[in-house]
Formats: sequence, structure tokens, C-alpha cells
Amino acid sequence: MAPEAFTTAGDGGVRIVGDRIGDPAAPAVVFLHGGGQTRRSWGRAAAAVAERGWQAITVDFRGHGESDWSADGDYRVTSFARDVLEVLRDLPPKPVLVGASLGGFTSMLLEGELAPGTARAVVLVDIVPDMDESGASRIHNFMYERMQSGFESLDEVADMIQEYNPHRPRPTDLDGLRTNLRHRDGRWYWHWDPKFIDGTAALPPIEVTEVDRMHAAIQAILDSGVRMLLVRGQMSDLVTQERADEFLARFPAVEFVDVGGAGHMVAGDRNDHFADAVVQFLDRHAETA
Repeated sequence: MAPEAFTTAGDGGVRIVGDRIGDPAAPAVVFLHGGGQTRRSWGRAAAAVAERGWQAITVDFRGHGESDWSADGDYRVTSFARDVLEVLRDLPPKPVLVGASLGGFTSMLLEGELAPGTARAVVLVDIVPDMDESGASRIHNFMYERMQSGFESLDEVADMIQEYNPHRPRPTDLDGLRTNLRHRDGRWYWHWDPKFIDGTAALPPIEVTEVDRMHAAIQAILDSGVRMLLVRGQMSDLVTQERADEFLARFPAVEFVDVGGAGHMVAGDRNDHFADAVVQFLDRHAETA
């Protein structure tokens, strides 16, 4: 099945671009990417979900991929969530939200604070509110290092990714990298607005540091009866074993899957295991309304 692109006017009229795979009348699974990624990072996982009878929706957050950059530098997590709510207006009710990193925070606030009762289930992909600070700093530094200077070639991009993710094989076909990059004046640049992380945004995503607020949102989600799953990359330095144990002790109702051989980019590192975990979770709770 080939994805079908669509656009939605997000919060404040920001143009949001997404893809749909599957029957538009089927229950929806909405995939929300991490900071600095695009909707393309979910390609194989979305296809696997669609093959099981769901419609899979992948969305580019504002400032990312093909969606508009925010003219006033509004990259609050609540603004990402409001954009997603506009996307959901055109979908069947009670979607499943699958959020990686920033997408996970967005899912927490969307269902736990802004619009309770929207989702039938929430899947957090390698993210918990009290994430490991050293892992978060490593991700930020990776994103920031070549943000302004860009890259001379796709090979240079692949080398940097390989250094950051040494456990992931370096791709032999580099064309797949193009979806995360923009080509400008003979150089390659990441496919997101630098204001998102360089400290110049008028309204940055400060909510990712508000641990108590995020814990309260998760508690509200669980108290309402919405099912939750945490999928962790076993090699993750953001959700370490200690952080995962603390989170699950605090919220024992959350289901848990540990994906071996995967780091923070779980879907990209071990897409087969990740997709299986999500599909099995969906099958268990297919009738939840």
C-alpha cells in the first residue's frame, strides 16, 4: 500500500502535512515522531499496522519535514498537540496515539491534559517524563552540531549518524537519508527549523522538562481507563533500565516491552520487533473505546 499525503490547518493556521496508509474508514493509529525527525521515520511500522486492518497516520510536526515552520517560533509541546487535534478531527473517533520521544510528550499532554477522552490507547516509544539527562544532552548535541553548517554530502551525513548510532549498520543505499534533509546551495541540512532547539524560539518546548506535569498527565490518562504501553530500546541512554523501572513502579498499569538490539530510535533500529510489539498491543485492546 502506498501512502496518501494530506494537509491540515493546524493551530493558528500552520500547515501540517501527513500520510495515510489503509482504509480511511478504519480505526486510526496516529504515529508522532521525535524531535528532529519526520513522518518518514515510521514508514515500515505504519505499513505493518495498516496490513492488520487499521489506517496508519503519520504526521510531520510543525517545523519538521514538509509541515510549515512556525512564523512566531511557537514550538511548545501543547502547540504540537493542538496541531494533532486538528488532524484527528478528520479521522474516526478514538485513535491510538503512538509517540516517540517528543511525540510521546505530545501524546501525554494531548490525552492527559488538553483533550481527555480523545484516544483509546497511548504508546510511548522510548520516553518517560523523568528521562536520563546525559542521554537527552547527547541527543541535543547530535542535533545541534551540524545544524547551521550542514553537510557536504550524504556520505558525511551517514558517517555522523554511524558515529552517533554505532550499533546500527551503516546504510549502503543513502537515498533514504534524503527524507530527513533539505538540499540548499549545494549542501544538505536537517529537515527542521533550527529555532526548535537553538534557544531562539519565542515559545520553546519547555514542557519536556516539566516532570511533575507529565507524571500528572499520565496519571490522568490511566485514571480514565485508557491503556498505555511503554516500548523501550534496550540499549537506550535516554530511558535507561533504572528510569524504566522507576516509571513502571510509579505506574504499574502501564504495559511494557523491551526491544533488544535497539537504542533510542527503536522503530529504526529494530522495526520488526517494534511493529510486532505495537500490533500485539493493538490486538489486545482492539475493542477498547
